[in-house]
This record gives sequence, structure tokens and C-alpha cells, in this order.
Amino acid sequence: MNALIRYPAALAFALAGFAALAEDYAVGPLKLEQPWTRATPAGAKVAGGYLTVTNAGSAPDRLVGGSSEVAGKIEIHEMALNNGVMTMRGLPEGLEIKPGGKAEFKPGGYHLMLMGLKRQLKEGESIKATLVFEKAGPVAVAFSVQSIGARAPAAAHKH
Repeated sequence: MNALIRYPAALAFALAGFAALAEDYAVGPLKLEQPWTRATPAGAKVAGGYLTVTNAGSAPDRLVGGSSEVAGKIEIHEMALNNGVMTMRGLPEGLEIKPGGKAEFKPGGYHLMLMGLKRQLKEGESIKATLVFEKAGPVAVAFSVQSIGARAPAAAHKH
């Protein structure tokens, strides 16, 4: 009997992990791949958001910001090494994605800053957000929350 009780719990735990995997989205010529973020410690007020945006169209578009149920606002930021010093700056005009081009938002480079977190982000959950593009408009996405030290999203499972 004890094994029967444990099996459904183990199955539910395994299936719950699949909900946290990053998904892909498309709007017009834009493809948004694997939005993800990291878990945060209690009391953190910011988090980074990461994804890849590909523009298969013939005109540029610009990611200008966003919003989320868990943050006051979403800004576009850039980290860069300048004269041996790592710097971070906001991009108030957003980031252009050229026609046929790709923008990679990843740790240590371009990224989204989820500012004014309203609660802790916990590994395994998914958080809703809306990213806003100059031409494509708003796009609803879900960011999968990875471990605090994650460097990339969890590998997608194919079934």
C-alpha cells in the first residue's frame, strides 16, 4: 500500500517539472524562444529575464519594455566589459532586432530587468509577462524559473 501512495506523488512531481520548461512564441515575423529567469532570494527587488528574439521579417522591430504580474516594470539592459570593468546600463530606447537578425538576452549581455519584484521567484514555477515591441505590439509570454545559479534554460523535453 505504501508503494501505491508514493507512486502518484512521484509521478505528479515529475510531471510538474515539465510545466517549468521554457516555451517558444511567435508574433508576426518575430519568434521568441525559451523565456526564462532565475529563482530569487527572499526580499530581492530585481531579477533578470532571458530569451532569444529572431526577426524573420523584412523590417526592423524594437523591444521597448514590458510588464509582469510579479514586477513593477520590465526594462531592457546591457552588460558589457569596458576597460576591464563590467558595466550595466539601461537602454531606454529599447533594443532593435534587425530584419533577418537575432537578439540574444542572456546572463552577462543584453537582458531584461524585472524591477520592483512583488514576491520571491521560486524554481520550477512559471511567471506571466507581456513584452512590448514597437511594431509587433504586446506579446504574452511565460518565463520559466530556473535555479538561482542557472546559466541557461532547462533543456526542452520532447515526448
